[in-house]
Amino acid sequence: MLLTMGGAFAQGLLPVPALTARVIDQTGTLDAAQRNGLDTKLAAFEQRKGSQIVVLMVPTTAPEDIASYTQRVGDAWKIGRKDVGDGLLVVVAKDDRKMRIATAKALEGAVPDLAAVRIIDEEMKPRFRGNDFAGGLNAAVDRLIGLVDGEPLPEPTRDTGSHGGGGGGG
Repeated sequence: MLLTMGGAFAQGLLPVPALTARVIDQTGTLDAAQRNGLDTKLAAFEQRKGSQIVVLMVPTTAPEDIASYTQRVGDAWKIGRKDVGDGLLVVVAKDDRKMRIATAKALEGAVPDLAAVRIIDEEMKPRFRGNDFAGGLNAAVDRLIGLVDGEPLPEPTRDTGSHGGGGGGG
């Protein structure tokens, strides 16, 4: 019985969306200007530092918890430079009221779990409670950029073709 329930559980998992931009909002919460502003900030950071930050907003991660879903998305998208491992994934499950910041190996020193939790608690949650999702995401991204800027990472190459997304909007 448990084995058949496990199979049904696995089939009901939320699919990982295609990586089409640095900001993917499947909830329709952010307007085009908010998405584009955040995307522009992330693109400039990526070009300057080489590290990649991607923001994903989904209505829910059910039946998975946000940690498992974020791990699946991170495994599928492989954010950051392959040879450096310097990607960050910010996931917001809006209806679940859950947020997670996942850090690739090279950035675990710059953005340890405690720092990620503080950014969520201090920047995202208070603004989200007031329905200021763009403000919360921008404040979180600003803090993340500040932390990563302090890390000695390899210089970015001029070829930025390694990113699966790009300037698209959505």
